[in-house]
Amino acid sequence: MKLEEIISEIEVLEIKGDATCEINAVQIDSRQVTEGGLFVAVKGTLADGHNYISKAIENGAVAILCEVMPDHLLENVVYAKVANSEQVVGQVATTFYGNPSKQLKLVGVTGTNGKTTVATVLYEMFRWMGYKAGLLSTVANYIDGEMIPTEHTTPDPITLNALLARMVEAGCEYVFMEVSSHSVVQNRIGGLTFEGGLFTNVTRDHLDYHKTFDNYIKAKKQFFDNLPATSFVVTNADDKNGLVMTQNTKAQVKTYSVHSPADFKAKIIECHFEGMYLVMNGKEVGVQFIGKFNVSNLLAVFGAAVMLGVPEQEVLVALSAMKPVNGRFEALCSPTGYTAIVDYAHTPDALDNVLSAIHEVLDGKGEVITVCGAGGNRDKGKRPLMAREAVKQSDRVIITSDNPRFEDPQEIINDMLAGLDEEEMKKVISIVDRRQAIKTACMMAKSGDVILVAGKGHEDYQDVKGVKYHFDDKEEVRSCF
Repeated sequence: MKLEEIISEIEVLEIKGDATCEINAVQIDSRQVTEGGLFVAVKGTLADGHNYISKAIENGAVAILCEVMPDHLLENVVYAKVANSEQVVGQVATTFYGNPSKQLKLVGVTGTNGKTTVATVLYEMFRWMGYKAGLLSTVANYIDGEMIPTEHTTPDPITLNALLARMVEAGCEYVFMEVSSHSVVQNRIGGLTFEGGLFTNVTRDHLDYHKTFDNYIKAKKQFFDNLPATSFVVTNADDKNGLVMTQNTKAQVKTYSVHSPADFKAKIIECHFEGMYLVMNGKEVGVQFIGKFNVSNLLAVFGAAVMLGVPEQEVLVALSAMKPVNGRFEALCSPTGYTAIVDYAHTPDALDNVLSAIHEVLDGKGEVITVCGAGGNRDKGKRPLMAREAVKQSDRVIITSDNPRFEDPQEIINDMLAGLDEEEMKKVISIVDRRQAIKTACMMAKSGDVILVAGKGHEDYQDVKGVKYHFDDKEEVRSCF
């Protein structure tokens, strides 16, 4: 595609060179640039792309899109200057890849907890109903049945549009995508056309990046503010920010709720570790999910599918066939009669939800032993809150290492323990080695008890000082069995 076509949808302040030059790839990483490529220099949070312009040219870039023109301009390279390259890179990628999101029914899911479950269940459900579908999620990206490994909840705009273009090529009709707060603020979803947006909930998370809770909420809300009038929103009326999210949206708004009147409603009739019986919009359905928080997640799925034109009865039949997502409230039964739940819960609210769900099933007939930690180089303020939530609903708590990253695991544990008083400390022990912590919990458990291993869920590694070592909570639990 010619450079002039690629930049036709954005405001260019200045061009040096021939804009009719042919471009065969677009990149924001100078290391990925190949012969005939366009390099977009973005001022990122960790590095400034402008420092790598010469490296990109060395690797074969024939055009540069930047905010600041280099001092020395080469004759065989075209330079285009814009006010903010981060803001335009999404539109550039969208144009280069032929606007793939316009040819798909793209639904974005945002919120602190539940994004992965909602997006993945929608993807699995639409494929189960016979449609070709794509998934962009924290766990993995899928082009119909083909798995593509993932690095971030929401990829960069170029990777994102390349994946969407491949989905169009594969004949996908629907795509379900997790939308992180980072991706909204960093314009990673700029230029995309959404058929709908879903809001799960918002609780404290990512304050290491957003600095304040208010900024975090604004980032989530921005996604809904930018939706077109042709789209729909399905929002959680049980979350106090559910309707705040939709205040300025042009989209058609529908609500879901477990507690109050809404367009999509549900209540639990029975709850077991194998699943629940629910009434959804007046119809009974059995599902293989557990806990009130999952009822909310399934209502978001139900609402989205109905808004995409699937009859309610068909959606309920499909929901009854769906299984929980990898590492999200996965129940493993031991030979000696206790149950271990492996879950990704890594925020205070998620921990509260999972423990509440366990108590709904246990109904006072067994003890709860919780193994949890907190990630390094992330929001430190949530560490004492995590410990407090774990202690509040557990009989015993083992505080351990999660992904310490570049921090000392013992220091992270100390931050968590600082949130507990003398009485609460009586329930708690700390074991830095996560393998030993899980083993100790399994040794403590009696028949009828439940162990919650929280924080890592689907992850099969531990991130220590920049190295990802193999570690899988489910494998460790099974080894103890």
